[in-house]
Amino acid sequence: MGLTAEQLADRLVPDLGLDGDGGLTLDYGPRRFVVGFDEELRPFVVDGVGKRLKNLPKPGARDDAERATAASRRFTALKKEVRALAADQIRRLERAMVTGRRWPEEEFRRYFAGHPLVRHLARRLVWGRYDASGALTGGFRVAEDGTFADAHDDVTTIAGDETIGVAHPVHLGAALSLWSEVFTDYQIVQPFPQLGRETAALTPAEAAGCRITRFQGRRVPTGAVLGLERRGWRRERPIDNGVQVQITVSPVDGLEVVLDLDPGIVVGAVDVFPEQTLGELGYRGRVAALGDLDPAVVSEVLRDLESLT
Repeated sequence: MGLTAEQLADRLVPDLGLDGDGGLTLDYGPRRFVVGFDEELRPFVVDGVGKRLKNLPKPGARDDAERATAASRRFTALKKEVRALAADQIRRLERAMVTGRRWPEEEFRRYFAGHPLVRHLARRLVWGRYDASGALTGGFRVAEDGTFADAHDDVTTIAGDETIGVAHPVHLGAALSLWSEVFTDYQIVQPFPQLGRETAALTPAEAAGCRITRFQGRRVPTGAVLGLERRGWRRERPIDNGVQVQITVSPVDGLEVVLDLDPGIVVGAVDVFPEQTLGELGYRGRVAALGDLDPAVVSEVLRDLESLT
């Protein structure tokens, strides 16, 4: 089909039998409950008067026993299915923000804004509109009725030559505080840090060069360095004595950010050296200087290492 792994992953998210509005009605006969989802895709139920409940109530004497039993089983199965999917979908969206992934409007509507399950996450994020050069032209959120609303709550439309992506806060600029107010007013809780995400930037001297030394000489636990692997970093091949002295990350295709370690991590015996002294932070890729990198990429790398130190 000529798809990348990420494009295939978009198409493989099941709808779990949810209706066109992203919900599910559980029928007890005399009573009905509607399933909703929170910011981590955890399902909850809303009763007939609009009260939100953590769990599906037990069938009562007046309920239809057969329908209530079937509804209870369906809700139990749904919770299990969503639990297996939720973390991966949230992680995919966060990675899309970090790597600057973009979608044409038709794909965004089909696999995100209009998808019965993923729409619950899409409504909790600020999305960006990007022109052919990749520059942000505006932001929007997916409203409850499925329309796109800007930071002033006006309906906005996507131009034919624009693409859509999860907006990184460093790209939002002055609009960041406005979007934060909107999400606070609507009490929208985000599935991962976006508007409140810590950001960092290069100094003028760092932007003009190809090395960052601000972390050099810092001593950190080896276990903390290994923890970077959960953020996409990986250990380089060991040198002759079986010690890995570099850890790298590829925030975008064609770029590797490299961090030197001393004394390094022993393969198969990571506790031999309980601490590491950080060295220079450099890169391998087709850019002349660090200042040529996307500010979002730089911010994410610095965020990782500031968390580490």
